[in-house]
Amino acid sequence: MENGYVYISFSLYMLFMLAIGGYFYFKTKNVEDYVLGGRTLGPLPSALSSVASDMSGWLLLGLPGFAITGGMQAFWMALGLYLGILANWQFVAKRLRIFSERAKNSITIPSYIENRFCDHSGILRFIIALVILFFFLFYTSSGFVAGGKLFSEVFGVDYKAAVFLGMLLIVAYTLIGGYMAVSWTDVVQGLLMLLALVVVPIVALTDIGGWAEVSTRLEGQGSYLDFFKKVDGSNIGMISIISLMAWGLGYFGQPHIISRFMGISSANQVAKARLIASSWSFFTMIGAIFIGLIGAAYFSGDNILADPERVFVTFVNILFHPLVSGILLAAIMAAIMSTADSQLLIASAAFTTDIVERWIGKRETGDLELLIGRIAVLIIAIIAAILALDENSTVLGIVSYAWAGLGATCGPIILISLYWRRMNLAGAIAGAIVGTLVVIGWNKLSGGIFDIYEILPAFILASLAIFTVSLFTKEPEKDVTDIFDQSTQEL
Repeated sequence: MENGYVYISFSLYMLFMLAIGGYFYFKTKNVEDYVLGGRTLGPLPSALSSVASDMSGWLLLGLPGFAITGGMQAFWMALGLYLGILANWQFVAKRLRIFSERAKNSITIPSYIENRFCDHSGILRFIIALVILFFFLFYTSSGFVAGGKLFSEVFGVDYKAAVFLGMLLIVAYTLIGGYMAVSWTDVVQGLLMLLALVVVPIVALTDIGGWAEVSTRLEGQGSYLDFFKKVDGSNIGMISIISLMAWGLGYFGQPHIISRFMGISSANQVAKARLIASSWSFFTMIGAIFIGLIGAAYFSGDNILADPERVFVTFVNILFHPLVSGILLAAIMAAIMSTADSQLLIASAAFTTDIVERWIGKRETGDLELLIGRIAVLIIAIIAAILALDENSTVLGIVSYAWAGLGATCGPIILISLYWRRMNLAGAIAGAIVGTLVVIGWNKLSGGIFDIYEILPAFILASLAIFTVSLFTKEPEKDVTDIFDQSTQEL
């Protein structure tokens, strides 16, 4: 009967998500509705959708697991991410909302970049779309890895079968409702994640006997609470700290996050959304780290966890009534779904509007393009699920590679395009190529300077390529500078 309670909670949650998708199916009339919701979302759904899409399964699985194995190294990663969130909302959100509308009402990141630089050849848009598709296959597969771990742990389902089960659940409502369904399910999922990451560490802390007991146990196990030492007592080192904090740079180039800036109803709503997003991120990341630290104290000695990334699941099963467990475990599914659905939608848009429509020809009807977009969602999801079939994959490991690729390729282009009038098409192309190649190449090397997380050198070198090539090639055309001038006048 205990499992019955969990099944009931999960089933009700999934039915609710599908109901939201079904509701917005009838609200979705064309590809702009499907991809960007017609730019009608207010500050609450825009904020919660951006952060819920951002955090994914790594927040409830990867980050607590990293706190168990790495101690306060997890703090440096969380700090870098939090600063990145603040910077993204402060320096990108409002400008991108205005610039994207001025740039021929662009509804995807590749189309914005193309229209911002009046690229009539379509080369830049094609490069960015391919980069998004490539790295999103890995990023989405990380969500399916998390889903596989969740279902196999909770329901005893074979891992590989669990991966495809999770994939089908996510694909179902993404196919049906598009952007509005994804955004409003993200609101529910974001609130559920917040609830879980506040309640679980408080209950776990109470059960173990308070923070004093946790500290005592951790001190006996290693340097868990030292900000500058690894668990084994060795120094973390400046390279490690820089690498961990460099995660924050990735925010500027994550299409599934910054597309929420483009879809907000008005640039004037950005300040409210920023407050909501930053508050949510602060409490959830603190909660995730505490779950890991408390878990390191709780599961020690002969009781050590075989897979540290399952600490949240284990706590929920031990500490709560099965009915409550089902609700809290649904928070992991919420984290997985809130990111994977957004990534599938963005990848579908990259394929449909940035490759098929741009290179094969304009749609004849809105219905045809919607159908192509929905088919693309299904195909991309299947490929990502196949990549996720390795049960030994870690959520954090997969995410780190995709995060770096997207952040270093798209991030410098987006950020500089919003602030530098002199940036031109040649510079943007150079930045995209350099960012992508450095991430891929750096990831294959190790030792010394190559231990730095690849996003940092790739972001810096891509930015330098943009500035250098732009300055040594002809100035941008008047149409390009007009978009910049008209947009900045609205700030």
